[in-house]
Amino acid sequence: MSSIIDEKDLEILKMLESNARIPLTRIAEKIGMSDVAIRKRLKKLEDEGIIKAYRLRLDHTKLGYRARAIIGFNVEASRLLEVVRTLSENPNVKFVAITSGDHMVVADCWARDNMELEAFVNELKTKFNIRDLMPSLVLEMVKE
Repeated sequence: MSSIIDEKDLEILKMLESNARIPLTRIAEKIGMSDVAIRKRLKKLEDEGIIKAYRLRLDHTKLGYRARAIIGFNVEASRLLEVVRTLSENPNVKFVAITSGDHMVVADCWARDNMELEAFVNELKTKFNIRDLMPSLVLEMVKE
């Protein structure tokens, strides 16, 4: 644990992880501090880069996205940054990582249906000369 955070900070972070919109007054009440003290701690956590963003988590299925795949693949090293940049700009790609595991790149991709997902995978293969592409369809999300 970093020396710049303490147990109270960890409690604040835990509450924000479960609900980033929790009112500061509720955090203060649960921790036994003033909302001004909570605000100062949050500012410190943000300034130190511990809190990077407050994000919205959507239910993509309710927005019409019925197919999801975690895709791992390899690509020519000279094209790696181009590929991950292109994937990162695609709004249907929710996560992209360069890895040291079985695949050079891992991406979390959403599509309206399996046909759209298949078209995306085929375009990826063709456009970037992707090798060893291994899509794994997500059947059920257990923890996000």
